Amino acid sequence: MTIPHDFASLQLNRRRFLRYGSLAVGTGMLAACSNTASNTAQNETSDTASAPASASKELDRITLGTSWFAQAEHGGFYQAVANGIYRDHGLDVTIQMGGPQVNGNQLLMGKAIDFKMGYAIDAINAIKEGLPKVTVAAIFQKDPQGLMAHPGVGVDSFEDLKGKRILLSTSAQTTFWPFLKAKYGLDDNQKGVYTFNVGPFVADKNLVQQGYITSEPYAIKQAGGFDPVILLMADHGYPNYTTTIETRSEIVQNNPDLVQRFVDASIKGWYSYLKDPAPGNALIKRDNPEMTDGQLAFGLEKLKQYGIITSGDAETKGIGAMTDDRWKEIFTTMSDLGAFPNSVSYKDAYTLQFVNKGTTAYQS
Repeated sequence: MTIPHDFASLQLNRRRFLRYGSLAVGTGMLAACSNTASNTAQNETSDTASAPASASKELDRITLGTSWFAQAEHGGFYQAVANGIYRDHGLDVTIQMGGPQVNGNQLLMGKAIDFKMGYAIDAINAIKEGLPKVTVAAIFQKDPQGLMAHPGVGVDSFEDLKGKRILLSTSAQTTFWPFLKAKYGLDDNQKGVYTFNVGPFVADKNLVQQGYITSEPYAIKQAGGFDPVILLMADHGYPNYTTTIETRSEIVQNNPDLVQRFVDASIKGWYSYLKDPAPGNALIKRDNPEMTDGQLAFGLEKLKQYGIITSGDAETKGIGAMTDDRWKEIFTTMSDLGAFPNSVSYKDAYTLQFVNKGTTAYQS
């Protein structure tokens, strides 16, 4: 994600509404228009990658839907394509970018995609709504969603947010905002609308806005010439898993070997990306031509700095780790805030059968 340098067009490229706003939410058009760049790149890199373990049989073709336009936050999946890791696991994977008008759940339920990136709170909400999907791995142990403030204005902690105007997206209303309100005594009258444009924030030092710590701070620096104060909710009790891998319940039940191979290969892709992101970044820039090397480097640096991927249970159980205790914490925290009825069978939202193999199992 980069931002144009002229102040008049302070629009985040990873949220390019004008360019991608016409993407349909229906499964038919998106299936027809699905991104093929990653498959092309996969074929181009297959000569230099190690021979697939299942070379004697046809590869299983699957599609992964991402949560947004291609960026460092998706790097491990692109790396698994670029380095032939998916092919080594008998998979021919197409990565299909998400965007502001893309309904990932609709695509998954409509069988236009086979796996998607998600987050734990939505997975539990899906159970409440009766959607048959399951989380099979959690790549981000910490949610990189945070709040940004101007330096030197007295907003250096969450306790300083009272009375401040806070720009929030629609999805924030059912995810982190109820958590912040309850924990820090904030008020709905403080809310403003965040349109994924950092311009208003840069222009008004009294504003606070939401943002991924891996993305918006870079855009703010490019546009306004300053580093914002970053308040990361994950370091203050917000327990959400993000960049999870979700699939339909029927796939878990009927083809667990396929799920296991996809999860293993994806996790290996993330270990590889953290060591040398160049192959994955090349494909990210192919899918998202406006992505810059500077933004990619910044995103990866922050993923590492804040332990987004390798902290918590991932330190011993490996990238992608999940635990019953953590899911219970997520459910209890949010249900206590009224996000879910206590009767929701939250354990149906996930399975641990495909993860927690240890830190060395995926690094061969």
